[in-house]
Amino acid sequence: MDKANLDKQFAATTESPRYLSFQNSKPGSGLNKFSSTLTREHDFPAAQAMLYAAGVPSEHVLKTYPQVGIASVWWEGNPCNMHLLDIGKEVKRAIEQQEMLAWQYNTIGVSDGITMGGDGMRFSLQSREIIADSIETVTCAQFHDACITIPGCDKNMPGAVMGMTRHNRPSIMIYGGSINPGYSDLLQKDINITTALEAHGAYIYDNLKNPKDPSQTKEEILSELEKKACPGQGACGGMFTANTMATAIETLGLSLPGSASTPATSPEKMRECKKVAQAIRICMEQDITPRKCLTKKSFHNALVMMMALGGSTNGVLHLLAMAGTAEVDLTLDDFQAVSNKVPFIADLAPSGKFLMKDLYEVGGVPSVQKLLIAAGLLDGSTITVTGKTLGENVDSWPSLKQGQEIIRSLDSPIKATGHIEILYGNLAPKGAVAKITGKEGMVFTGKARVFEKEHELDDALNAGLIPRNENLVLVVRYEGPKGGPGMPEQLKASAAIMGAGLKNVALITDGRYSGASHGFIVGHICPEAAVGGPIAVVMDGDAITIDASQHRIDFGVGEDEIKRRLEGWVAPKPVVTRGVLAKYARLVGDASHGAMTDLF
Repeated sequence: MDKANLDKQFAATTESPRYLSFQNSKPGSGLNKFSSTLTREHDFPAAQAMLYAAGVPSEHVLKTYPQVGIASVWWEGNPCNMHLLDIGKEVKRAIEQQEMLAWQYNTIGVSDGITMGGDGMRFSLQSREIIADSIETVTCAQFHDACITIPGCDKNMPGAVMGMTRHNRPSIMIYGGSINPGYSDLLQKDINITTALEAHGAYIYDNLKNPKDPSQTKEEILSELEKKACPGQGACGGMFTANTMATAIETLGLSLPGSASTPATSPEKMRECKKVAQAIRICMEQDITPRKCLTKKSFHNALVMMMALGGSTNGVLHLLAMAGTAEVDLTLDDFQAVSNKVPFIADLAPSGKFLMKDLYEVGGVPSVQKLLIAAGLLDGSTITVTGKTLGENVDSWPSLKQGQEIIRSLDSPIKATGHIEILYGNLAPKGAVAKITGKEGMVFTGKARVFEKEHELDDALNAGLIPRNENLVLVVRYEGPKGGPGMPEQLKASAAIMGAGLKNVALITDGRYSGASHGFIVGHICPEAAVGGPIAVVMDGDAITIDASQHRIDFGVGEDEIKRRLEGWVAPKPVVTRGVLAKYARLVGDASHGAMTDLF
């Protein structure tokens, strides 16, 4: 073959993404078609010896039972994850009752709540990739026939699905479930993690008071909120990122009906483990794999649920990455198209007053799906891990309870269209993501006040240096995927602004906001400052207009002036050059494509 043909062949193989291909037994030879590579005859005697040592009781079991990996994102020190090992043990028992071998293992996690506002938050988004890498690694290296993942906190869910999608063996995700609300004896009301975060802003601006009892000091109130906001196990309870992703993944068909809305402490969560063991066998028998569930139709469904329930902006980032892993063509414009036609109907935190536990009590996520299928907004024909379609799964599910106030009727929504707005303009040529419920208006214009890192804004807020007497657009830059590095969430700042009642302020960044953030906020500005995006040359005093009605974000500087400023811009030196964050900064792609690390 001549050089030209060799070059052409090489180009063809490198242009299309490829995962390592694993040999397996011929289709139809059994549910153990991958593990039998190691266990049939005597091809791998050392492997068989190791498996006997690990607990395989007999040759019959070794040769005939399929092997199921159970990957929990368990670790202590975080309420979202601390109970997942127990869920994994229950799954293991249920799997073994189905005449299958079950192997538990863990991957890592990062607590967004604990790391918020500090340098630890830079490790959060990249943990998604480590989780995906871990699940792909163990499943493929150990020749597991199927996979059950048990995530709890924000990045856990997309990381688990990305890992499942890479190895593409029969897989199901069990969501660890939501936390119950806390209760403040001083304020005499339910509270949650956002209450504590927003109280910090009120504390700084001397606005943390109990109108029913003026004798209470702000120190007493904040101390009690810190102690009681999170009463036990489970992920943050509002329609924050964890519940956004759990809802999306259930809608995509990769978890059982009700998984997303069942609270962490509910007995139903443990009963789900037995159902999953039955369902994973169905997936193996019918060869239902993640990529068969992850289609353009199912992603469209996930976007519909995200808009209807008021999901997190992080859902955009993670759904793009999940679609990219599954090689499904999903873009920012798809989010806008769905947002334009789907009404926002859920009075859920952070912008509303109810939590996922409340939605569970009136029917849960399947009841909302049932409503939207009946309205023609969801496609009920997509396949799920039950072996049934989405529509078949919810057909016998009860409708939302009469008189409930959490989910509005479609003809009386909170907002006629979705809350997620995709913005473009001279400040974000490749896109930005805004979360605008309409409560804060649709247009904001103010003077730029620029902060080179999140901590600079936090310091200004802590010192009470953000005034109330003029409209300001607070610009936080060099916090994108590469520039952060790690694209940290900036809930500490956004919550402090809400708590302080600074309604004259909008926030924009090339980083991210938490699912618990609300207000006039724009994140994921692309290109980011670290690669020379226009946000890098915004100056204090520049007029910035955010117009959600026109899907625009612009600063009042002419094209020639932007070009002149960019020509004089010098890229800052990387803040990290060794370790996991340095690797991440080197590999990560832009936010508008999901900040993936394996798209070279």
